[in-house]
Amino acid sequence: MTLTDRPARRLLPLLPMTGHTTGKRSAVTCHLKCADACFHPVPNTSENDYFRDIAAIALSRRSLLIGAGVGAAAIVVGGQVTDVPSAAAAQSSTLPFTPITPVPASVDAVTVPQGYQWAPLIRWGDPLFSKKDVFSPEAQTAELQARQFGYNNDYLDIIEVPWLGLLGVLVANHEYTNEGIMFPPAADEAQADEQRRIAMAAHGMSVVQLYRTGRSKAWKYKVGAKLNRRITVATEFEFTGPAAGSPLLRTKDDRSGTRVLGTLGNCAGGTTPWGTVLSGEENFNGYFRTAGTSDAEKRYGLGNAPTARGWEKIEPRFDATNPGYENEPNRFGWVVEVDPLAPNEPPVKHTMLGRLKHEGANVIIGKTGHVAAYTGDDERFDYLYKFVSKEKYDPRPRLNARWHNKRLLREGSLYVARFTGDSPSGEITGTGNLPADGAFDGSGEWIPLVVDGESRVPGFAVDEVLVHTRLAADAVGATKMDRCEDVQPNPKTGRIYVACTNNSDRGKPGKEGATEANPRNANRDGHVLEIVEAGDDATATRFAWNILLLCGDPKTNPSAYFAGFPAEKVSPISCPDNLAFDSEGTLWISTDGAPGTIGYGDGLFKVPLEGPERGRVQQFLSVPREAETCGPVIKDEDGMVFVAVQHPGEDGAWGDQHSYFPDYVAPNQLTGDGKWGGPRPSVVQVWRS
Repeated sequence: MTLTDRPARRLLPLLPMTGHTTGKRSAVTCHLKCADACFHPVPNTSENDYFRDIAAIALSRRSLLIGAGVGAAAIVVGGQVTDVPSAAAAQSSTLPFTPITPVPASVDAVTVPQGYQWAPLIRWGDPLFSKKDVFSPEAQTAELQARQFGYNNDYLDIIEVPWLGLLGVLVANHEYTNEGIMFPPAADEAQADEQRRIAMAAHGMSVVQLYRTGRSKAWKYKVGAKLNRRITVATEFEFTGPAAGSPLLRTKDDRSGTRVLGTLGNCAGGTTPWGTVLSGEENFNGYFRTAGTSDAEKRYGLGNAPTARGWEKIEPRFDATNPGYENEPNRFGWVVEVDPLAPNEPPVKHTMLGRLKHEGANVIIGKTGHVAAYTGDDERFDYLYKFVSKEKYDPRPRLNARWHNKRLLREGSLYVARFTGDSPSGEITGTGNLPADGAFDGSGEWIPLVVDGESRVPGFAVDEVLVHTRLAADAVGATKMDRCEDVQPNPKTGRIYVACTNNSDRGKPGKEGATEANPRNANRDGHVLEIVEAGDDATATRFAWNILLLCGDPKTNPSAYFAGFPAEKVSPISCPDNLAFDSEGTLWISTDGAPGTIGYGDGLFKVPLEGPERGRVQQFLSVPREAETCGPVIKDEDGMVFVAVQHPGEDGAWGDQHSYFPDYVAPNQLTGDGKWGGPRPSVVQVWRS
């Protein structure tokens, strides 16, 4: 029987989100990526509604903005103090392009601007350690997959290694798998179990050594390079911070509560000033079966039902109803730190940054030398968090300094955000129409959860705050947000940008309605917030904020807002997900869900933040059918852009593939050069012709 002779199969006979998704949003994506989160009740049932009712914060918005400075400001970036030009000093772009016309969601192609070309840098199944580890969907094994590039690459970075010449490393997350299009139908339960093991090996992270022949030349990866590494569900991690060793983290396999096997649900991330990579464990709840009876289990969306992938059938730790494994779910939902230049060093999970559905984490150095790490909880009506280190960053170029900096996220203070608007509540109508002062803006505070190792939440011990962070944040009255995804500090200005992807439940009966920081009911298109820390100091506990973008297609959504830039002159954008900056401090946004809201494929967009162009959204590229744009990396000095293309052809089946990206050969055919006629999530590089 040939590959094309095999019958098509559905992953499941009926997916919970079938018929409930918006537009062309995939029910398969909802099921596999986030365990049908929107089908289930919102986990946050707290009564927090502080946004309109809380007493005004003593530090006014005006004083915050004055403290932030209007002209040049001293921002600590990478341990160095640099002068930031005033907001009026716009610079010419080093990556010029004419915005592309929005691409229909049905198009199975990567579309880039005129004068640019693209190619895959690395694909699912490409070998990392030996050219003998040949990719073949029909001949995959768990052992092979653990030696190949993983599936559904999300966050990525290209880290140059200056002292090694024209070398670098690519670090990528592998968030989840879609077995229905990865493999032919299993012949029996034994083969189904092997496919589960392969899928487990396809999760996690990859570190890949790169090389190029000159600046502005395309990168290539080297099979068998010393820095190549796969991190999977079987890799041993070390817990750090105050909750390490807590009884809440102990299981029959790890009675110390200090070690755990694996990472999963890895979504976005960030590269630290000291050169390590942070990865956020996001939708971990979909991998575990639990009793589902405790408040903590319910708050994290854990329940007593078989999982989509059935890992509990081959590893008992994924069934937390098994005696001795009750705490196994507590060992996921953390920020992971990996040193890509130390392939033999165990990665760590930082308990000090709290346990939640981390989209990612990003670090900036404050004026005092302490570092701040920002992270969002990607759930409807959940919160925005900040960690501030106890120790200071050491900028000296010595090995002891790097060892010191790699420990900065182990001790410090954890905060959650509370936003206050400056407009009367009657002007926040839920329509997205601007209030009388012409902006959605206000002030805010970082509410302490743990300060220097001591709990600030009544009734919670430190380890309880860090393991059950959502419950602790409920208790102090944090502001419910519309799915905080990526949170990125601007390395040029120090301002913080928050992508709120969407929240179609806002304003529904029994759910919180519009607030000034989340001003649209049934928020399908999402928005982007801009935060200015008091005194431009990342370690401050007060901030000012405004909404930069209310996303949408201005032709069909009159509430779409682009920082005051004329709406008829922008590219339509929906569901902002990952954020990045180029060398000039210009914002770039990748999207996840645009097909279901505005009918176009997901893409990558450039947004100037200063001067008369502020808010002008310009589309740079579009990804193939049913794919999501992830992990943008902007190397504008080299004329290059990188994106991770995740879940192309997600709605297909083995005998009915919906995408043939990136190889575009005959359906389900494997050629002698390793190309395959089916979708392969890949890292794509784009460069000027």
